Formats: sequence, C-alpha cells, structure tokens
Amino acid sequence: MRLTKKRFATTLAATSVALLALTACGSDSGSAEPSADAAGGPSFLTAGKLTVCSDIPYVPFEFKEKDSDKIVGFDMDIAAEIAKDAKAELNVIDASFDSIESGLFKSQCDIAISSLSITEARAKKMNFSTPYLDDDLVLVAKNGSGITDLETSKDKKVGVQQATTGEKYAKEQGLTQVVGYEDAGLQTQALLAGQVSGLLGNQSVMRYSIKDHKDFAVVAEFKTGEQLGIGVPLEKDATLTLVDGTLKRLADSGEMDKLKAKWFGEQ
Repeated sequence: MRLTKKRFATTLAATSVALLALTACGSDSGSAEPSADAAGGPSFLTAGKLTVCSDIPYVPFEFKEKDSDKIVGFDMDIAAEIAKDAKAELNVIDASFDSIESGLFKSQCDIAISSLSITEARAKKMNFSTPYLDDDLVLVAKNGSGITDLETSKDKKVGVQQATTGEKYAKEQGLTQVVGYEDAGLQTQALLAGQVSGLLGNQSVMRYSIKDHKDFAVVAEFKTGEQLGIGVPLEKDATLTLVDGTLKRLADSGEMDKLKAKWFGEQ
C-alpha cells in the first residue's frame, strides 16, 4: 500500500538562512544540459545561483556537519550536482517543512529537496522530479528485546517521529504505546537510552541511525511504496528538465548508487 505522507510541518519555523557553495564532484563528462524554453533555459530567482529550500536538520539527508556550519547529506550531494549541471552556485536556505509541502517555497527558492515524498496532494502544488529514492518503513529494536514484528510490538513503547508516515502506520496497525518525537535524532536517542523498546520509521533514516550500533537491528520491513522526489514550482518546466537530467545522469553513471551507499550503507 502507498502512504500519502512522509514528513509534515514540524513546530520549527524557518529561523535561519544558510548559504552554501559546494564544490562539484565527479567528472564533467555526461553532465546534463538545461533544456531551453521560451526564456532560453531555467530562470533562477537570483542570476547565477540555484537556490534550494531544505528543512534542516534531517539526518542523513540534510544537516550541519559537526563543529561546522557546512551543510551536508544525501540531498545536499544531489543538490550540488544539479547546481553543477546548471553552471550555477548552490545557495541553500533552511526553510520550514510547511513552506516546502505547501509549495510556498517558490517565493524563496528555485527547487525544494528535503526528503520529500511524492504524493497526489503535493503534486497539485508543485511539480515533482522523477523519484530518486524508495523509502519504505522499517521496525528497529535491540537484539534480544523480543520484538520481531508488529505483533510483538503492540504492548511495547515504540518511538516514531511526529506527523510522519511512521506515526500514522504505527497507529493504524494497533500499536498501543506509540511515543512521538519532534525529530529523528530525539527518536534514536530514546531508543539508545532505553526509553522506548523499538523505533518505526523510514528505512533511510532508521538504517543510518543504527549503523554504528551493533546491538540494534532492523527486525521488520513494510513495503509502503514511498518515493522521494525534488519539488519544482509548477511554472518552471525548464528547471524540472534540468533536475530530471541530473538525476538521470547520476543513475546512468552509477554515481547515485555510490551516494546511497555513502549515506545509507550497502542495501
């Protein structure tokens, strides 16, 4: 079954603006060229800059590197590649997820990349790129906890991120002690501290959160059909062509698989 939401608006407003010029990686060969439209190609809000809205932090997609203001992550690596193909400087704005989901990001940014699930409701407010990541749900628990599936979780405390498909799915499946957290970091900390017995959330974030903790493992997977896409304002057809071109280049060259392995481990 396909769930229609992944990340909703958090209680955090957009309070800071982070400007980031990332060094392009990889070879220039095979770079996607922006396709021309009536205006001669993608038109950006600021000439020479590709401005990207992202709700920061959301590890491992977008977050500040430890002891640094540098913004890194899976989404940021992809954004850098799009900027390279556009021959533009990358400018990243920390925006609330509400402004992204509602499509209002178009007043601030040229595109939005923020672990954004493709849904019919959102597609009425923005164009979506081709999907760049499948992101089903998983259940995580400590080895030997007795949690092996949803049935063995029903009377245990299970941590979820508030207003996500993980929370929605947990409640739909009859889990009685669902504990909501504002972000995935707090959710993971609760598991490591023993405050909850398991976690339910998207496989990308959950696998990243436990990859250095060998006492914990993914005990069940749930095929929800969630796919992530990059949001582009409805009227920006040439920008959408640029974004899709970059994603195709990364997929065809194998670079996308390398980025996935870098951030989520071998799948």
